[in-house]
Amino acid sequence: MGAAYFYHLTDSTLEVALPQLAERALGAGWRVAVRAPEAMLAHLDTSLWGGADESFLPHGIAGGTQDAAQPVLLCPPGVAPGNNAACVMAVGGVAVAADEVQGLERLCIVFDGLDAEAVATARQQWKALTDAGCGALYWAQEDGRWIKKAETGT
Repeated sequence: MGAAYFYHLTDSTLEVALPQLAERALGAGWRVAVRAPEAMLAHLDTSLWGGADESFLPHGIAGGTQDAAQPVLLCPPGVAPGNNAACVMAVGGVAVAADEVQGLERLCIVFDGLDAEAVATARQQWKALTDAGCGALYWAQEDGRWIKKAETGT
């Protein structure tokens, strides 16, 4: 049984934090699905190809012939990841469900702390998931580091 991890971005952008979080998940031996609004997929694809150090994470956008082989698969809402993901990273305020937390090692909700609507959505997701009995951890950035600020039911 997994848990929901909430990542509150305040010191970095999604384009910086997402590759770091995905690398950690891959380091744990998990395949990753990044669920994002359709309009964000091409942008996320580009940001995963090249970082500050010219590195990239091997990944693809769902719907390709090699979905099952992708360590990181970018998926729009409503599309089941075809890469047997143990970790789903939800960005852009996409919907998450308590039942999927139970079937994953980790569900990550990554949100922009400078966007009031994104913060409100994350709060609603926290309440819905914890009310459903899911364990949840809340992490916030401070001086470039992730600091655990809250934990429930884990």
